[in-house]
Amino acid sequence: MPERRFQAVILDLFGTLVEWNPHWLPTFEWGGRTWPSTIPLLIPKLQAALGEKFDLDSFVTQYNSVLSEIARQREHEDATEVTCDERFLRTLQRIKANGGQALEALVEELTATHMEAVRAATFIPPAHADLVRQLASRYRLGVLSNFDEARTGRRIIADTGVLPLFEVVVISAEVGLRKPNPRIFALVLNALKLRPHEVLFVGDTLYDDVLGARRVGIPVVWLAHGKNPTFNKDQEQPDFILEELAELPALLERLESSGA
Repeated sequence: MPERRFQAVILDLFGTLVEWNPHWLPTFEWGGRTWPSTIPLLIPKLQAALGEKFDLDSFVTQYNSVLSEIARQREHEDATEVTCDERFLRTLQRIKANGGQALEALVEELTATHMEAVRAATFIPPAHADLVRQLASRYRLGVLSNFDEARTGRRIIADTGVLPLFEVVVISAEVGLRKPNPRIFALVLNALKLRPHEVLFVGDTLYDDVLGARRVGIPVVWLAHGKNPTFNKDQEQPDFILEELAELPALLERLESSGA
């Protein structure tokens, strides 16, 4: 029987192992736009804590500004993580909320409220749980996720029912690094004590997942989910393209059978 090409399979979290449905969040209307958001859940917390000082327009304006600022920070290929706590702290500071322990407590409350709603809108397709159990019989498994609140990230993985099957779980909020930063991939390799070519990474984003894995020499599967981009010669390309995670066992079987 041919020797296995890969010793471990590492999965991205959102869009790979689990899915989330933003339409399960409340609807928020502001500035002529309507979108799913946790803001309706945050407003009562802010009103109770800030009283008459709370102004919704000011909060939403500053919150959106902070989100844009964080997104720009994350565009860097050696990006560090900005946590959800930091997101709310920056926003509250910009609307001149009082500091001290009261501010810290409000940040914690807003983060908990926001994250519980995100968790409630997240689910694992049953077929994915079955697939993980199937993979665990042949490969060491791990999760590598860009997620800005570590406790909730681990709860979401626990909600899948297959957490014990993952030998390594690395969440960006815990280590202060984000994909595609090569150092976060190196943490996974070090934890597994494996070389890059012995690991297969599976993710759904070309920037975070494909670029990040390729930068450290880890073979990578890109889950296209119906997308069909045109790759240019300067762009890091995935080693394998699948439409859905369900196709992964068949790919691994072909690679093992061929000895490729």
